[in-house]
Amino acid sequence: MILLILGVALWWGAHLFKRVAPAQRAAMGAKGKGVVALALAVSILLMIFGYKAADGAVFWGRHPATVGINNLMMLVALYLTSPGPKKGALLYRMRHPMLTGFLLWTVAHLLVNGDVPSFVLFGGLGLWAITEIIVINRAEPGWTPPAKGSIAKDAMFAAISVVLLLVIGLIHTSLGYPTFG
Repeated sequence: MILLILGVALWWGAHLFKRVAPAQRAAMGAKGKGVVALALAVSILLMIFGYKAADGAVFWGRHPATVGINNLMMLVALYLTSPGPKKGALLYRMRHPMLTGFLLWTVAHLLVNGDVPSFVLFGGLGLWAITEIIVINRAEPGWTPPAKGSIAKDAMFAAISVVLLLVIGLIHTSLGYPTFG
């Protein structure tokens, strides 16, 4: 469980570094991007291996109804994390579509994974997304939405989201995590 906790903590630290310590991040210059990217890569590896090795109490599991709800939530989450909300006509006024999609991803996974390692992983990442939204809003209170795009862009990114959901589902299933019930 320690690897999982370290991975989530490193994810938080790498993402919040620029906001919490702007002077130190600025002093790193362009090479700071590489350091942050490396920290994020390491955090993802720690979370993957930590989650696979972690054990803990199970409070609920998969149910056919929650699997269907999860898949629908994942479809919306994929759309929100795409460029669709910023380039389309439906959600272009949404300030944090990617972080909202990420938060929806965590909630969807908690819906079907009610064990302690999932609480640490998905709960920890969900709390990070909420924290990131709050920190960004405080640091940059003035925000202007992008220009309204077209419904065609919304449709294109929605179609791509469906394809991505199928691909991700097949990958999850091949790794032993059946996605589609």
